[in-house]
Order: sequence, then structure tokens, then C-alpha cells
Amino acid sequence: MKIAIITTYPPRECGIATFTQNLIRVLPRTTEGKKEDTSVLVVAMTDKEGAYVYPDIVKYSIRESHQKDYLKAADFINYSADICILQHEFGIFGGKNGVYILPLISRLKIPLMVTFHTILKNPSFSEKAILTEIGKKADKIVVMSKIAVNFLMDIYQVPRRKITVILHGFPEFDYANHAHYKKKLHLENKIPLMTFGLLSRGKGIETVIRALPLVVKKFPDVVYMIVGKTHPGVVKASGEEYRHFLKRLVHKNKVEKQVVFIDSFLEEEDLCAYLSATDIYITPYPNEAQITSGTLSYAVGSGTAVVSTPYWHATELLDKGRGVLFPFNDHEELARVLLQLLENPAKMRTLRRRAYAYGQKRTWPLQGEKYLKTAETALKKYRRPKVYKDKSIDLALLPTLDLSHIKRLTDSTGILQHARYNIPNYHFGYCLDDNARALLVMNRVYERQKEPEAINLMSTYLSYINYMQNPDGTFRNFLGFDHRFLDKKSSEDAFGRTMWALGSLLAHAPNDAFFQVANRLFSSSVIHFKQLKSLRGIANTLMGIKYYLARFPWDEEMVTTMAGLADKLVDAFENESDASWQWFEPMLTYDNGLLPAALFCTYEKTEQEKYLKVAGRSLSFLESIVFKRDHIALIGNEGWYRKGEKRARFSQQPIDAMAMVLMYEQAYLFSKNKKDYLRKMFTSFMWFLGENDLRLPLYDYETKGCCDGLEKGGVNRNQGAESILSYLLAHLTVLEAFEKEKII
Repeated sequence: MKIAIITTYPPRECGIATFTQNLIRVLPRTTEGKKEDTSVLVVAMTDKEGAYVYPDIVKYSIRESHQKDYLKAADFINYSADICILQHEFGIFGGKNGVYILPLISRLKIPLMVTFHTILKNPSFSEKAILTEIGKKADKIVVMSKIAVNFLMDIYQVPRRKITVILHGFPEFDYANHAHYKKKLHLENKIPLMTFGLLSRGKGIETVIRALPLVVKKFPDVVYMIVGKTHPGVVKASGEEYRHFLKRLVHKNKVEKQVVFIDSFLEEEDLCAYLSATDIYITPYPNEAQITSGTLSYAVGSGTAVVSTPYWHATELLDKGRGVLFPFNDHEELARVLLQLLENPAKMRTLRRRAYAYGQKRTWPLQGEKYLKTAETALKKYRRPKVYKDKSIDLALLPTLDLSHIKRLTDSTGILQHARYNIPNYHFGYCLDDNARALLVMNRVYERQKEPEAINLMSTYLSYINYMQNPDGTFRNFLGFDHRFLDKKSSEDAFGRTMWALGSLLAHAPNDAFFQVANRLFSSSVIHFKQLKSLRGIANTLMGIKYYLARFPWDEEMVTTMAGLADKLVDAFENESDASWQWFEPMLTYDNGLLPAALFCTYEKTEQEKYLKVAGRSLSFLESIVFKRDHIALIGNEGWYRKGEKRARFSQQPIDAMAMVLMYEQAYLFSKNKKDYLRKMFTSFMWFLGENDLRLPLYDYETKGCCDGLEKGGVNRNQGAESILSYLLAHLTVLEAFEKEKII
């Protein structure tokens, strides 16, 4: 069995690096103690480019902030290993909360086994999304405490069958030679207390320092050893501020003679010597949110007397008399506990004996055997993910259609443009674009589900559009929350989207009042159609004309107008395209799929082959740029994609995914290979649900909103109107396409 482990690794000074190094040393062993044909290679996470000279076992390195490294690493792992083990901690991967690891694991074609070193009880949106996605992809998950199992199941919806509890390993300590190690470290006349690990404020060491004055009054030979360098992340952010704070606290409490700072990342042999010499080990973490503690595991394994605050891992590990707990941040109670132990050597010996006996069943060799067995099970039961070629659309993957966020953003005036997270942001007021989109979406919702509330919402959006129309048939776009007009004339894009919404209402009005208002607004604007120059304004208007002609198919003048507008798209395409660039403009920007979609619509009404031909060529070109294996990678708005230059990957926008869905929906109508287009339409929709470059969902299952974009470091958590309306329009299109699929 060939194992690839994604992890930090020495000489990088990191607890996970040390954990992995110890694990690798014992992985080739089995329960019979025989060597297996097992090889291990490391894919090392590097936070400082070129800073580490790795040992030979490191075959590949990933620069933390370089996204392409992750994708290349996936190919390397697939080629080099039978199974991949991921050591997961939020802080060691790039992107917001380490999101860059998701595209890597999504590309693995071998089993994935994950060790979670941190599992949060109250995660942020992105933290929860990342762990949930890893849980979906993983074949086996290793945690180091029982409470972690409950967290994974209850918070992250990980099935119990995937989870295995394997406690943190530790070396085989020389328990019987406590006195020898005290003498070796010149502590034979001292009472050594110890805390070790990378230093940061989350360790709570100040609580111990504040407790010492009460202890040293009775036991002046106490020495408290604070072992470990400052955490690299802390050094980067604030230098040695915390260490200096502790030293000032030592001086203030007049315990300079009792406190020793050992500012070093100890090799394991030296660390074991210090633990073997220690009388009482203390973990004074200030809160319960610690799912795993390697330092505590080592202390228990060494057979020292352990005193700790009741964080999650300590509560489990020190159960049944294997240690003593004291309240968080309570230095007086800590002093009382320490004095009680020091005054009662027999109790200390009992604690040591129980801890050591417990640890004998959890040494590194025994834990390594459990890892191997878990990996072998994952490999044995692994089945490649199915590719559903027989089913274009899988409705089981769609969330329930929910209008909660739309209602949240809508007041008596209209739908607000923006939100801060999921809370409406009144500062930016309203716009014509969003109210037109909202009218279009609600019209389709009512047509499909006959939901009465959709009528009320449609009335609000139609009223806004009516209010924003100028006497000459053009529209204003922006309205402040104080109801002041913020412009005199909208963009052509906004004009076109309004025509699309009004045309839809003409074709599918739920009552005559809506029809009459829509007809008046649409008719007043027709005189401006021929003057349109914006390609997207034209495309949106063509979508509206399609609906208009569904209601008034005898209007030959409108058919002629439609053809004239479509000719502008064709002319733009012919003027700009060449053998390698089959597009309407010298760059790909936003809402791209709408341009081919509009030409498909025009062909439907005019049956002129030139529209179908250009629609097909531009679709094929866009598809060649956007489709990446099993997902779409939209053009980012941070630079777009100019002919002859590199494309921008971020920030990707929901409106563009929606346009891809609509493009494939229209293409399906005129293709012999209908299922292929429906499948690509569904793949485009799945961008919203996490099938994207970062493997993160933009649809928020909690708020029922949609995040505003996929950015380099994660998702933009704001959930404005354009995003949720784009999602809902795509969702409704998929539902309707599914019904068409059942017919064809």
C-alpha cells in the first residue's frame, strides 16, 4: 500500500508536523509486528517559500498561498499513491479558513482519509462549509476524542460509519526512572511543574503564574518550566508580545526564581526527558474549545500527575481519576489543587500510576496499527464516484425552493439591492435591474406553484417598475431608501432586463390587471428598441421579445424588430471573431451565456439559420473556456478575459452561472443531443451548490440566500438581490428542464 500524507512536516516547527513524523515512523507495522509492503510519501505544506530543507520522504511541497500548487499536487498524488491521508487544521492551508484544500481533494481519484485536529462547535459559515465538504469527500475520518464524533455528526452531517476514534499517540516513556531524569536536568532538589507547546495567548499560562505566589509560600522549591517557542503565527502578527507580557507578570508576582522560560522547539528525546522529570504537568487553557491536545496526551503517556482546566479533550482524557480539573481562569483554585497534591504525595503517585496505565494502550506503535487498519478498510471499500451518464438532472441534489431571503430583502417599495451578510443594507436603496429580475422570478414561481404570496411580491416589483418609467418610455434605475431618484436614465442593460420581465408577464400574467400594466409599460418602451447598442441590453430585450411573441405571435413588426436586434449581435460576432476567438467582443466579461441564449431565442421565432449558427459557435467557444472537467470555472470580474491575455479566475458571479444555465436550456431546444445540453445545464447550476473552483457552496442553506461571489480566498458572504435572484432563476430553469427531460 502506497500512502501519501498531506501535512506540515519538519523542519517546519508545528505540532501537526511532529504528529505526522511520529505517525510515519510506525505506519509500516502491523499487529503481528511484521513489516508490510507499505511505503509513505509526504506532500508538505510550506508557509515560507524555500525556507525548509525537507528530508527525502517529502516528495512534493505545496506553497500555502499558491492555488495552482494544490491542483498539481492532486495529479501527483493520484499517480503516486493508493490512498491519501490529509492532516487537517484550518491554519495550514491557503485561502480563507484554508479553502484551497477543497479543489485538491475534489480531484483525488483514490480514497481519502482525513485526520481532523480541530473541530469547532460554533464554526463560521466558511469553516462549516469547508469541514462539511471534506466530510462528504472523505472515505474515512479520524478524530481523537468521543466528543469530536458528536460534533461531526450533529454539526457537519458526517455519517457515523465514516468516523473512527484513534487517540493521539505518544512515545514509550521510561516511567520507572523519574528520579534519574530529575537528576539529569539538575532538578533533583526541585519540584518541577511544566507546560509545553507553541506559546500563544490561548494557552492560559498567566493563570499558572498568578497561582504560584500562593504555592511557593509553602513549597519554595517549586519551579515552573514554560517550554516552547512562540507560535510562528503569533510572532508574525505581534512578535514576542505575549512572552514579554508573561515575563512582566512573573516579575509582578515576584516569582522570578520559580519560573523558567525554555524558548525552544524541543526534539522528541529532550521533550520526553523533561516530561519524565516533571512532577505535575499543567494545561491551563482558558476555554473549553479544545477538541485535541497533543501536549496533554504526551503528559498522560509519560505518567506525570496532570492538572488541567476542563476543556473537551481534558475532560475525556483525565476521566476516572487520571488527573485533576480546575475551573477556567481560576488561579486561586489552581493554587489550592497544586497545594493539595504537593501535600499528599500518595495522591500524586496514584494519579501518575493511573495515567501511565491508561497510556500503555495508546503508544505510537499501537495507534499506528489502527491507522493502517483504517486505511486498509478505506482502500478495500473504496468505489470510484459514479458519473451519472444516464441521468442529466438529479433533483435529489436541489434544495427546496425557498423564498425566505427574497421576502427579507423586499419592503413596500421594492427589493433592496444589497445585503450585509443576509441583512438588508438600506444604504444602497433599490434598482430597476433587481426589481425586474424579481418580477421575472416571482412570475415563474407563481406559474409553477400558484403560491399566493408570489402575487403580492409581483405587485410590489411591478409597482416599482411603473414608478421608474419616464414619460418617454425610458426608465430610471436607482432609487434611494429615502425615495429620491438617483439618476435620470437607466443603462441599456437595466432597460433590457426590464423588457425581459415585462415580456414574461405578458406571456404568463396571473391576472388581467398585471397584464394591462405590463402591456402599457412594454408598449411605451418599444420605440427605444432599435436604438439599443449594448450587446447585453440587446440580448435581454430579445429574451423579452420572445415572451411577447408567445402572447402576440401575429405581430410581424415585432418579429422584424427582433431580427434587427439579433443582427446587431451577429454583426458584432462576425466583426470580432477569428479562428481562435469566436465571440462578440474582444473580451469575455459578465452575463456571457445570455448572448448565445438570445440568438437561440431569435432562431426559435424567425427560423433564420444564421442566428442558430452564431449561437452554436459562440456557445462552443464559451464552453471551451468555462468548462473544467466536472464543473464550470466562470470568468472573474477582477480583470475579465481579454483576447490574447490571461483570464481572471476571481471574483466569479452568480449572474454568470445563471446565464450559463439559460444558455444550455435554450440550446437543448435545437440540439439532437438534448441530454448532453441538459447535463451541462445541470453542471452549470451546481456551481451554486459547490461544484466550482473552490468547492464551496454559494447557496446558504441556513439563510436561503446566495452569496455574492466566489473570490480567491473563499465566498463573499454578502447576499444581495442579484445573487439570490440569479440562483432562483437557475433553480426554476432546472426544475422545468427536468420535466422536459421526462418527456423527451
